[in-house]
Amino acid sequence: MGSLESGRRVTGFAAQDSSGHLSPYTYILRNTGPEDVVIRVIYCGICHTDLHQLRNDYGRSHYPMVAGHEGVGIVTEIGNDVKKFKVGEHVGVGCIVGSCSRCQACSDRMEQYCNKRIWNYNDVNPDGTPTRGGFASTMVIDQMFVVRIPENLPLEQAAPLLCAGVTVYSSLKQLGIQAGKRCGILGLGGVGHMGVKIAKASGLHVTVISSSEKKREEALQVLAADAYVVSDDGEKMQEAAESLDFILDTIPVSHPLEPYLSLLKLNGKLVILGVVPEPLHFISPLLILGRRSITGSFIGSMEETQEVLDLCAEKKVSCMVEIVGLDYINTAMERLEKNNVRYRFVVDVAASNLDK
Repeated sequence: MGSLESGRRVTGFAAQDSSGHLSPYTYILRNTGPEDVVIRVIYCGICHTDLHQLRNDYGRSHYPMVAGHEGVGIVTEIGNDVKKFKVGEHVGVGCIVGSCSRCQACSDRMEQYCNKRIWNYNDVNPDGTPTRGGFASTMVIDQMFVVRIPENLPLEQAAPLLCAGVTVYSSLKQLGIQAGKRCGILGLGGVGHMGVKIAKASGLHVTVISSSEKKREEALQVLAADAYVVSDDGEKMQEAAESLDFILDTIPVSHPLEPYLSLLKLNGKLVILGVVPEPLHFISPLLILGRRSITGSFIGSMEETQEVLDLCAEKKVSCMVEIVGLDYINTAMERLEKNNVRYRFVVDVAASNLDK
């Protein structure tokens, strides 16, 4: 076990303003304590939420901002009270790096719903220092908010599971995963493609719902979905009416809900997973006349994050990723905004040799 130093200087890529443009930025990490794990970041996934945060779409961004909440790497040092991890192990850090540990959500081991949760970045640590994400060489994280990456799960594959993967897994778990249930996946992007893979690995019948024909072959042949419905095809949507037990809505931009609610069976649920900064609209009879409901689910707990990593390692579920360097990250953000990625960008942080 190495001795933990305070005031270590590291380099990351940060946005300085709401343009969202990322460039090298050197800063001092928070002091490390007895419960902390020091992680050398190897890869970090890019999420659509990063784009929103970097550009201040939610109106709560603080700069300089070092984003990235799908960080994976290697433990380089541990505090004296760290029992869960050893130096040299592969680990990951997701969206949440702190909580109050006293509220009902924390008592129920659902830390993501704690009202005093601390975000991986664009937030403040208990000591008053800003939190910094995984677009950086090093992270210091409380052991409670670190997860172990199974040895047979490649790190670049693990990164998207820390947000996209666990978001899908947690919602399915709360719905009650039963083999043979009919699941709709609305939107075939970073979260959506993991929805198909994890739902299939859980024994569900999966229908992909998309706005055009262009992803049909990919959904059916590559991702192994059972059915594909184009939302603009009124005849096919009518044929699919009342056929689904639940729908996972992964679309991260404003969209109407009415067309999709009619696909649900009696007591069906539409689960909102995408973070949409504008109001979503529907008419109440679509709920009332089928006793349907609209609900939401937010990432997953630390326990669920470990579970989805273990599940994907066991079932050999892989993410479809495009690996890029930090020198390409601004282009990657532009492409992400246009949905021009198949299906998740993962940044090779280690290859950038940030601290040299």
